[in-house]
Amino acid sequence: MNLIWPSSSPPPPRRPRPFHALSTPSPSPGAAEVGFFAEEGVSWESLGVSERLRRALEGAALRRPSLVQAACIPCILKGSDVIIAAETGSGKTHGYLVPLIDKLCAASAPREVADVFERTSRSNDIFLVLCPNVMLCEQVVQMANSLLDESGESLVRVAAVCGQKGWPVIQPNILVSTPAALLNYLFEFDPEKKRRESFLRSVKFVVFDEADMLLCGSFQNQIIRLINMFRFDEKLVSKMESSAEDVSVDENDKNHGELNFEDNELNSDCEDAEADLEDALENFATEENKVETTSVRDWRRVRKVYKRSKQYLFVAATLPQSGKKTAGGVLKRMFPDAIWVSGSYLHRHNPRLEQRWIEVTADTQVDALLDAVKHSYNAEHNEFSTSPSRTMVFSNTVDAAQSVAKILQRVGIQCFLYHRESSLEERAYNLQAFRENGGVLVCTDAAARGLDIPNISHVIQAEFATSAVDFLHRVGRTARAGHSGIVTSLYTKANRDLVNAVREAEELGRPVEQAFSRKRSFRNKLKKKGRSKAEDKPKVPT
Repeated sequence: MNLIWPSSSPPPPRRPRPFHALSTPSPSPGAAEVGFFAEEGVSWESLGVSERLRRALEGAALRRPSLVQAACIPCILKGSDVIIAAETGSGKTHGYLVPLIDKLCAASAPREVADVFERTSRSNDIFLVLCPNVMLCEQVVQMANSLLDESGESLVRVAAVCGQKGWPVIQPNILVSTPAALLNYLFEFDPEKKRRESFLRSVKFVVFDEADMLLCGSFQNQIIRLINMFRFDEKLVSKMESSAEDVSVDENDKNHGELNFEDNELNSDCEDAEADLEDALENFATEENKVETTSVRDWRRVRKVYKRSKQYLFVAATLPQSGKKTAGGVLKRMFPDAIWVSGSYLHRHNPRLEQRWIEVTADTQVDALLDAVKHSYNAEHNEFSTSPSRTMVFSNTVDAAQSVAKILQRVGIQCFLYHRESSLEERAYNLQAFRENGGVLVCTDAAARGLDIPNISHVIQAEFATSAVDFLHRVGRTARAGHSGIVTSLYTKANRDLVNAVREAEELGRPVEQAFSRKRSFRNKLKKKGRSKAEDKPKVPT
């Protein structure tokens, strides 16, 4: 059981000393490049990126592609469905943004007269990026907008539809949204039923960022509905362009491709989204459904039966494939022809990461936390760095995060708070202040996933993570983009078996995901295993 941080405990008796922000020394260029950058000779140009975009990348200090980018960009440019499963900080976001922006730049480039119709149609294409929350949406927009042409303008129009941001007046090239915000727009009152048809027909590329999170839990029903809508559009496009011998056309589909989302066929399936994701997807992934011709089920066949009209990209830092109901297992059946790009350290220990493990009790937890934070400030030195140090301190609950912040503030350490119960404005303000000024960010797992904050030198787990996925995302906030980092994990006696399993997996080079389950704490798994062993023991007669 995790310790409860004392919100009203007195400060430690020792007198606090002044702290000065110092960065962890940067690794040597050779060490920084190990396991991150593509090998010598691989450049943006060799990957097929246009000269215009290459200059924009260099202007954003992205002079070389990473290993993950070098592997996925040619596949995306070729038009394949791609699943990018790579460790945090490996360059996944630019891995899909670069080829998508390159496609848009190519569509807007001058062409021969014979290509005018093609250019006109492609210029109306929409590239859709789905993210689980508002902060990640805005981060993707910022990263896309940072790629500028020679005049200082963004190469493409990017807009976010999430939170309080409504639909853009001018259609963007790249639309970034949460699943809920997009569905709210598509199912608003639409008397002519044309807006959904136009939008879904214009979407040519769909990116699912943090795919494991979107395909599981509270997002799965929304994602099922969106996938169904995209595939329904593909069915209609396929039937319009295919001969009558290849595809039998139902009476309901003789509408010249108009997307009538009030039909019982689609509505009944969208209602099925309340069921488990695995059950919903298996219906159109089986051989029986490949030849099924009933009006209710036939459009849910495997996508390759229909003419391709969209490209799908799935991106995740944690994507377990063992088990039918894991996100990776589902994607293997949904997109059997997709190309998988896996990072060198997916689910594994990053060699640029130094890990420190400290077992604590109720009497030692405060001192251990303060010692860990002080290490980030390196108070013994009087010299300053031009780049401020940044430390993230993770707790498992909002109450614990607030208590940790009070303890730090009581000894003169200023910190920022980040958790789901604070307002969106407060989170955005604290995150921006942390980016600009450095210091300490006390947070829950709301800050563990996807946020790209530069120069995080130290991650401290004031309370140990309760799942493999949370652990990997927490420690992945540091040692990013080829840099080194430190993780200090405080754990209790109750966490000891969990920590031993994680450390053993790292020492043996095994994936951490095998150490404990994603859906329940490792502690519960051990208890279940212990009960099984006890039941297997022969009973001694009394």
